[in-house]
Amino acid sequence: MQLLCLSNGHGEDIIAVRILEELQAHPNAPEVAALPLVGEGRAYSQLEVPIIGTVRTMPSGGFVYMEGRQLLRDLRGGLLQLAWTQLKAVRRWSQKGGVILAVGDIVPLLFAWFSGAPYAFVATAKSEYYIRDESGRLPNRPRWDGWSGSVYLPWERWLMSHPRCQAVFPRDSLTTEILKHWSIPAFDFGNPMMDKIELEHPEPKFYDPDAEVKEMQRSLIITLLPGSREPEAYENWQQIILAVAGIVDTFQEQSTLSSPATPPLLFLSAIAPALNPETLRETLESQGWVEESIESTATNLKLSDPTAVAFTHKNATLILTQDDYNLCLLQGDCAIAMAGTATEQFIGLGKPAIAIPGNGPQFTPAFAEAQTRLLGPSLILVQQPEGVAGIVEQLLHDPDWLQLIGENGRRRMGEPGAARRIANCFMERTQLG
Repeated sequence: MQLLCLSNGHGEDIIAVRILEELQAHPNAPEVAALPLVGEGRAYSQLEVPIIGTVRTMPSGGFVYMEGRQLLRDLRGGLLQLAWTQLKAVRRWSQKGGVILAVGDIVPLLFAWFSGAPYAFVATAKSEYYIRDESGRLPNRPRWDGWSGSVYLPWERWLMSHPRCQAVFPRDSLTTEILKHWSIPAFDFGNPMMDKIELEHPEPKFYDPDAEVKEMQRSLIITLLPGSREPEAYENWQQIILAVAGIVDTFQEQSTLSSPATPPLLFLSAIAPALNPETLRETLESQGWVEESIESTATNLKLSDPTAVAFTHKNATLILTQDDYNLCLLQGDCAIAMAGTATEQFIGLGKPAIAIPGNGPQFTPAFAEAQTRLLGPSLILVQQPEGVAGIVEQLLHDPDWLQLIGENGRRRMGEPGAARRIANCFMERTQLG
């Protein structure tokens, strides 16, 4: 049996690839092809999946919904012509028989419906958390927000309840529960974003008689997530480093005033491979950071990135790495985050993140505000970098807040292994298994 995967964005491509990996490992693995509707779909290259149609990177980079100017740029760049060409390619493919897996928002879902083939939908773009939580509607939301009873609009729900739609995989339990009110075949299997972030399983600390002392003596680790898009990530980095400076000064002042033992600071910077580390280095050096050898910083981290670089400033160490992403997520106690998927993954590990609105085109004030609704109390929004240090202090002294954040993050993002669960259900529902 043949399968065509449609996705519309870099994050969606990655989620699609994780599901396709599980499908390819299935005993009755289908013959897989793909068509990324946004960008060039480079994530698919790791599976050697053939691309069946035209692909192109638009001027907006896929963020047309952020503002009208981005949409206008894409229209001038040939968006409509590209969409029409891709739609014809999907129709040609469907005439051979097969099943479509749509990953993303209404665009791949609509393409799947137009194809005439049976389809399933991995709904990554929307969540009921944007308008409600388990207690009911969020306060101060406009009345038209969710006017039809769901964050998904009636025509989107119609596409998901169509007889050819075999399964829908929402991104969280709350959204799954709401969609079932319309006889949509929705399955709550978790979010593939949390897959392949290997969790550590150390021995319980209460077996160690020195556990409390060691916890007090270890570094406070803060993960820095500036995003992955140029040039936006460089602007985000400047804001993040201003926040870092405030944290460094605050903790140094506490130590000078002989307050209770203040932990040394370690900042782990998860930098996308596409970014230029020299640009980030220049920002650090302009703020007084000095490059040191990794060995001399004695961070005791198991770094696998041979190109990682360490910097020191006052009582703090900062490490830049482009190949230890999971380590940065797992080791961080909290994060300063101006990113999309990375922020969600960090919070899904049960940890707090602090966000500063940027200038976009992705991480705008509107995006940051919507992200706080999506992620709830786990994401703390501050308007200026100078406000971050105060939030870090509050988190350190409020274990009840941290417990609430931990439970919330794991509930909203789900348990690892979603891609496998989705793949197995897809095979059963489409009678490929």
